[in-house]
Amino acid sequence: MKQSLFSRYFRLCITIILSSVIVLGLMLLLLSAQYFKQENLDSLQQKASQAALILEKNYESNDRQYIDSLTARDALSILSTASEADFFLVDPSGRTLLCKDTGRCRHSTYIIDEKIMAQALSSGYRGVTTLGGIYLASNYVVGVPIYSDNVVIGTVFAGASADGMTNFLTDVFRIFLIGALLVILVAGTVVYFSTEAMVRPLRAMVQATNSFARGDFSARVPVEGDEEIQQLSRAINNMAANLATLEETRRSFIANVSHELKTPMTTIGGFVDGILDGTIPSDRYPYYLGIISAEVRRLSRMVVSMLNISRMEAGELPLNPQPVDVHELVCRTFLGFEQPIEEKKIEVQGLDTGRAMAEADPDLVSQIVYNLIENAVKFTPEQGTISVSYHNDGRMLRVSIRNTGDGIPKEEIP
Repeated sequence: MKQSLFSRYFRLCITIILSSVIVLGLMLLLLSAQYFKQENLDSLQQKASQAALILEKNYESNDRQYIDSLTARDALSILSTASEADFFLVDPSGRTLLCKDTGRCRHSTYIIDEKIMAQALSSGYRGVTTLGGIYLASNYVVGVPIYSDNVVIGTVFAGASADGMTNFLTDVFRIFLIGALLVILVAGTVVYFSTEAMVRPLRAMVQATNSFARGDFSARVPVEGDEEIQQLSRAINNMAANLATLEETRRSFIANVSHELKTPMTTIGGFVDGILDGTIPSDRYPYYLGIISAEVRRLSRMVVSMLNISRMEAGELPLNPQPVDVHELVCRTFLGFEQPIEEKKIEVQGLDTGRAMAEADPDLVSQIVYNLIENAVKFTPEQGTISVSYHNDGRMLRVSIRNTGDGIPKEEIP
């Protein structure tokens, strides 16, 4: 099933908008997750640094011999309650020394991984991990070393649940989804009406061309829309005007040809019927057969003229230019009309001039000259005059054939 330009363009725009919204949504979620993670790690590191400072002072207050576990545990418990985090102290080997809990805690059953300890002892540790099983799920974990005289005596680890990220991202996604739906709704509406405005002139063009196909060239396309659409609309309207002119010319041509063909056909038919039914006596046969022969030749020339016109319009008429004495062609053509000229006592002037040379196709020039002389003889009244003149300006030879009579009315001259 073929899709309309409107549906394809609208679907393409909506697809691009949806794809952009989805990509932006994914980027927003990734950035939000990264931001939430960094914020929690920064906050946790701040609390772990406070715990490390407290434990360092505790160690120094005991002459740098030991850390008072009771005081330290109370401090870690207070920090843990205030920040909802888990704090515990490990030695440089990764074994747990104490935590906020009394008695044996879960931390003491695990030893921190060497890679994590190496990073924590050198510059501190930040990450999301289970710390080798200390936590059942991945937690935000920060490790801050404790120094005494520039010597690391232990590391404070702080862990906080990462479950809050899910709720945070859910809230972000909900807000984004509401905004995205509003954007899609507004963008879809704008795309719909803009696409409709873009396609409307094309629909008018389709209707106009369908009218042209039915032979109705009066339809016109509204000139509206973008510059390119306006140019196309003007081109179609100009084409319609030209087609209307051509159609009028074609109809006029067919009417004229029909009339011109009807006259000799009527003459031929009448004389043939007269010979067959005996109306024309046998001693007049040569005369009327001569007229029939002339009319047949006339029909032949008319058919050749129409074929030449069709070939010229199709660009298929070959030209054979060569030196031609146009005056000789004119004189020879007038000889073919000797009988009607004598019957109407027409005076022909201008046949006593010299040669009139031109570079042209002799057959086509002969056809043109014949048509002009035939028309002049036909419409010149009895005892009228036909004059022939030539004018050569060095580039073109102009042949003028004039006759007395009423002439062509001005309103009929194209």
